[in-house]
Amino acid sequence: MAERASPSPSLSQVVGEKIRGQILEGRLKPGERLVEDRLSAELGVSRVPVREALRGLSMEGLVRLEPNRGATVTEVTPELVAELVEVRTLLEALNARLAARRHDPRIVALLRDTLRRGNEAAETGTREQLARLNAEFHERLAEASRNSVLSDMMRSLRERTSLAFSVNGQARAREDWQEHAAVLAAVIDGDEEMAALLASRHVKNAAAAFARTQAASDRARD
Repeated sequence: MAERASPSPSLSQVVGEKIRGQILEGRLKPGERLVEDRLSAELGVSRVPVREALRGLSMEGLVRLEPNRGATVTEVTPELVAELVEVRTLLEALNARLAARRHDPRIVALLRDTLRRGNEAAETGTREQLARLNAEFHERLAEASRNSVLSDMMRSLRERTSLAFSVNGQARAREDWQEHAAVLAAVIDGDEEMAALLASRHVKNAAAAFARTQAASDRARD
């Protein structure tokens, strides 16, 4: 029997992925207005798929829709970041534990490749490049857990916390990729406890760096 082909994504889904990419790579900033006319012209589509895409992104927490104001990129408050980190820390640990337990050689090879490119980008890459590679590493680590329910939950959490963690940028890039390397080494060794510990610590370290950056920014405004 012929294998059933996956349904093609709708135009609004394609538009949504493009807007999502601009948000996660920092080209669209937290609090920035998302004007339908401008986005439709930029993406070469009508306003209808743009409106549908923004509605979908609002359900994921990346976009905020308000009456009489329209759509804006979600702003993440320190309180929201603390709540997101509290949940993500636990789930990243579980994800890494499962990845170490199931140890898929194919995905491990892909993770090694992402790690190599991430280390190179940490030295000379742009903020957008670092954001893409960071997302790629975590997506592949989620795939290594071989738990689709967990992967779906993790994607939303990672994307929402990345709105905050993106301010860490190049300043923390080397540490990020050193921590990624340590998590991957534990996964390769099949050390579930160490993989879980390092994955949760990685999230906490990124959150601490975000808090320091925010505190410095607040002091500069005073």
